[in-house]
Amino acid sequence: MLGQRILTAVVLVALLLPALLVSSAWPFAALTLLLIAAAGWEWARLNQIDGLAAVLSGATLALLCAGAWWLGWTERAPAIVWSLAAAAWLVGGALALRGGPAMWPRLPRALRWALGVLALWVAWLAIAHARVVGLNFILSVFCLVWMADIAAYFGGRSFGRRKLAPTISPGKTWEGAVSGVVGVLLLALAWTYAEQHVDNPGPSVFVALQSLFGGVGAAFALAVLAGFSVVGDLFESLVKRAAGAKDSSALLPGHGGVLDRVDALLPAFPLALALTRL
Repeated sequence: MLGQRILTAVVLVALLLPALLVSSAWPFAALTLLLIAAAGWEWARLNQIDGLAAVLSGATLALLCAGAWWLGWTERAPAIVWSLAAAAWLVGGALALRGGPAMWPRLPRALRWALGVLALWVAWLAIAHARVVGLNFILSVFCLVWMADIAAYFGGRSFGRRKLAPTISPGKTWEGAVSGVVGVLLLALAWTYAEQHVDNPGPSVFVALQSLFGGVGAAFALAVLAGFSVVGDLFESLVKRAAGAKDSSALLPGHGGVLDRVDALLPAFPLALALTRL
């Protein structure tokens, strides 16, 4: 299993890193479009849509992304898209987590499918647009989400006592979530300091939030972003638990599926853009 995880990670890095680092934004947008289409296929299967219909689900999502790209939204999407996405995650995420796994199957299947496809579409659009904003910006959001996850894992293992969402993800604790926020704030301090010593790095999410809201406001915004990354993780866990699935698929040997790797990014990127575009 460890060998599979390492090999899969190496292949993913070998594909994504060159696409991310080239000067043009389109290779990264194209590669992530393929990955998000695979996530659309996984989402359909998690909601009892199998076979050709699941494949068509992924294809539909790919067409929606391609349509937004053709309209130029990866370069300049309407600002209201990010605000609506943030509001939807705030309200919908709270309702979903409150209802738990038992609530999810009671929703009409078409509604469940549409909600997932819409969330994946907006997330891809936000990721593609973040790359257009700049390499420093997109990397800072990625690292924010990864730091929140890593710090929460180690903080939860060391200090975890009170369960965050026992019916959805029994391993997550409030202490872990707080550790994730602390890790993000420390990362922001280090990133901001390093950014001051690099010529023309482009904006990071940390500096952008600080310039908009000041130090205290930026710290609050970063805590919100870290919290929403947890909501994305919990939401996918809720759907998997309702479906009786351990992973979203086996597309990434040793890692599960694409959704398992991007769940925390789904709310984080649209919310980061909503906050930095205020």
